[in-house]
Amino acid sequence: MIDLGISKIALIGVVALIVIGPEKLPRVARTVGTLLGKAQRYVADVKAEVNRSMELEDLKKLQESMEGAVKEVESAVQTTASEFEESWAEATDTAAVSNDTSATAHYLAYRHPGKKWRVKQGAMPGWYKARAGVRTKALSGAARVARYRPQKLN
Repeated sequence: MIDLGISKIALIGVVALIVIGPEKLPRVARTVGTLLGKAQRYVADVKAEVNRSMELEDLKKLQESMEGAVKEVESAVQTTASEFEESWAEATDTAAVSNDTSATAHYLAYRHPGKKWRVKQGAMPGWYKARAGVRTKALSGAARVARYRPQKLN
């Protein structure tokens, strides 16, 4: 790199003053300063782009390693699940053979509970709410204000 000390900068300034002249020197100095600023910004942009590309490569390598790990875990889970299904099938087959078939079939067969699980069921019965005066329907804010607004006296 160029080693510029104070003595070298002073020498360059004196030569520029003699060659360019005192009238044009400020304009030339401004132009040189703007060009140097543009060059520094360009170099900084190039460095940033190189750093981004290096980080992108690192992220791609990390993604590939993570995908490999996910595939390994997925295969391990599948093998474990298949082993569990085999052992479950063996256990249910031996239980059905050893005990009474009608009793074990009752415990092993899945029965849907028949509940309406999407419908919210209240814990308090409707007749009790009506007797106790519990509010069963929600009012909007405007309806509540209109209902409970004090009446004007004429």
